[in-house]
Amino acid sequence: MSELNVVATIPVKPEHVEALRGALTQLGEATREESGCLAYDLFESAAAPGVFVTIERWTDQDALDAHMKTPHVAAAFAAAGDALAGEVAIHPLIPVAG
Repeated sequence: MSELNVVATIPVKPEHVEALRGALTQLGEATREESGCLAYDLFESAAAPGVFVTIERWTDQDALDAHMKTPHVAAAFAAAGDALAGEVAIHPLIPVAG
């Protein structure tokens, strides 16, 4: 089984940062309970305030796919509504040998 690492960036309009911080915190708490989740950490960028970043580790792609279909992910996207300042970017990562 090959672990999957993912980074996601979530840009939020300044007037919605506090509300989304709460929604994303709830998302993280629920996500960490998922069986395929090995780690799920939420940050806010110091270089670009209002841009939230998740750093995630999943057991495999199937676990990530299942995560994206959960009610807590749907609730987070619903809470985001028009609060987003751009697209949510989800980056599954491929290790670089070196």
